[in-house]
Amino acid sequence: MAVGIRLKLTGVTAEQMDKLNAAIDPDGNPPDGIIFHSSGPVDGGWGVIDFWKSREHFDRFSAERIGPAMAAPSGLRGLHRTFTSSPCTSTFPASKRLPSRDTMVA
Repeated sequence: MAVGIRLKLTGVTAEQMDKLNAAIDPDGNPPDGIIFHSSGPVDGGWGVIDFWKSREHFDRFSAERIGPAMAAPSGLRGLHRTFTSSPCTSTFPASKRLPSRDTMVA
């Protein structure tokens, strides 16, 4: 079942997210199972809203690409320390999508 995942990353800046995105390259190498992604600044940090084909798809992407990118010696270790404060995460079943594929214009 598709899921929505909302994250609030307290203390994370746009610059840190840019470094993380450069390391994981979601645009050039989209993760398997992603349906929708958006992120931006929120009060006190950075917010992310994703929709995935399943929670397992998100967990695999996190384990295989996000975790290693944060642990790499490319300046992301400071970001890893920020994330160790446990982001606020909410997961919910995604049962309805608008516009539906039938009404989308190519």
